[in-house]
Amino acid sequence: MDKIAQDVGDIQSRLLDHRPVINAEIRYIVREFEEKRGHRESRLLENLNKMVVEANDQMLPTNLELINRQLSDVSKRLEAANHMAKRVQQRELEAQQSTQLQMNMERLKDEWADFLKEQQRLKEKVDEEHAKEVKQLSSRYCEMKKDLTKFSPL
Repeated sequence: MDKIAQDVGDIQSRLLDHRPVINAEIRYIVREFEEKRGHRESRLLENLNKMVVEANDQMLPTNLELINRQLSDVSKRLEAANHMAKRVQQRELEAQQSTQLQMNMERLKDEWADFLKEQQRLKEKVDEEHAKEVKQLSSRYCEMKKDLTKFSPL
């Protein structure tokens, strides 16, 4: 019975466990790659490295000079654009302040007109009260004068 269980275990491991087969395939591919291709990839990488170094040595200084010139041109244009933007903002601010000033002036004129109307109304009220008081006083003095003339022998 132990022998049968061992055989079933072996069959099961061969049918379901693929690790040994996969490991063998991996070793085969690695061996083929190393033997057949040799150092071809490393030589190609070295050649590419040499080409990149040469391109950097030749192209980098000229490109740096060109980039510096273009950068200075861009900087000058940016400064000019900033200057123009500041001028536009200043003009807009002045226009806004001018508009604000005009609005304030109109408001002050309206307030002044209202003030003058109020002063005129108060003046008329005071004049009316004064006229009433004068009228009352003059009528009182007239009565007093009449009373005085009644009592005086002249």
